[in-house]
Amino acid sequence: MASYMRRTEMSTSQEPFAVILGCADARVPAEIIFDQGLGDLFVIRVAGNIVASSQVGSVEFAVEAFGTKLVVVLGHTQCGAISATLQEILSDQEPRSKNLMSIVDRVRPSVEPLFSGPLAQDLPALKAEAVRANVRASTCQLRAGSPIIERLVADQGLLIVGAEYDLDSGRVDFFDGVPSGALTEPFSAHA
Repeated sequence: MASYMRRTEMSTSQEPFAVILGCADARVPAEIIFDQGLGDLFVIRVAGNIVASSQVGSVEFAVEAFGTKLVVVLGHTQCGAISATLQEILSDQEPRSKNLMSIVDRVRPSVEPLFSGPLAQDLPALKAEAVRANVRASTCQLRAGSPIIERLVADQGLLIVGAEYDLDSGRVDFFDGVPSGALTEPFSAHA
């Protein structure tokens, strides 16, 4: 009965309290990870949680139309887009697909610098750090990629934060701590 009432209520409007820009990986459904119901989150899913103009436009829409005050860029361990990017960087073969390359090319700038540091000899550690570096890059691109978003961050307290979901533990690590001022009680850092 409650779900029917909620669906009926949501059929005419929505008021999501957070925007989640997450990976398209089937193991990372934001609504389940954060134990949220219909209409609570505005979810944008794309391989590698990359930021392109369509993702920026989607975030702009949500924060303007619904007054949403929190944007979470959610990466995850064992990300296939990160693996594909690392494989592409390490390979001397021709790219398999120009469409896949459009994702790899968005991830590459955040990952390539890791190859000149101490992680270059430790591929599992490099891959783990690459996930986090990509999330950080996406949060920066959102903050600086839109005059609308920049204005809302400066004038209305919009928060844009990065987080990583651990597929093994089910835990979410918010890079700068859980942004408590923007969250409601049911939203938890631990799934």
